[in-house]
Amino acid sequence: MTPTLAQLENIAALCNRRWDFFYTRSKLASDPVYQAVVKEIGSSSLPVLDIGCGIGLLAHYLRACGHTAPVIGFDYDQRKIDSAAAMVSKSGQQGLSFSAGDARTGLPEFSGHVVILDILQFFTPEEQNTLITAAAARVAPGGKLVIRTGLRDDSWRFRVTVLGDYLAKITFWMKAAPTCYPDAEQFRDVLSKAGLQVQITPLWGGTPFNNHLIVAQR
Repeated sequence: MTPTLAQLENIAALCNRRWDFFYTRSKLASDPVYQAVVKEIGSSSLPVLDIGCGIGLLAHYLRACGHTAPVIGFDYDQRKIDSAAAMVSKSGQQGLSFSAGDARTGLPEFSGHVVILDILQFFTPEEQNTLITAAAARVAPGGKLVIRTGLRDDSWRFRVTVLGDYLAKITFWMKAAPTCYPDAEQFRDVLSKAGLQVQITPLWGGTPFNNHLIVAQR
């Protein structure tokens, strides 16, 4: 199921900050990652752990697509978690919860699907491997780890991706500048050792960014 424009506008209307409203309206309408996640896990009854959830857009998108399983959001930025909680309260949706914490120091206890969107570039390679391994350990039998990230290579798309992340830092949407971008082999190595089957595909959509979707299934 693909949400209607009216449903996407309703999600944006939940935002309690003007910047968040315009960001949400643009993001949900243009970014292919949300529909990609729905394609992978939308029909499953397993709960979802969204690491780096931001203001909780994935949770609301899943609900708009008819996904009723619990969604737990986890993010480093307390301001975004506060906004996510306010949006849930305003929406009246059930089964959506959000908490603040640093993924570098540990993740919530969990078993189900795990989603990581657009945060790995802010970690060192060692931190990336630790996080990916910890996330994989929380994937239930039959579950999936779904990751969207820019991959390091020599393409023009990669250079645009780096520029975009620095702009996000300059505009204060992200709290940090990028540290290191992973490459495809890193995911194949770490996730295969964790016992998951790995598939990596481009997820550019209509964007200029070097985004890829990594889907690892137990």
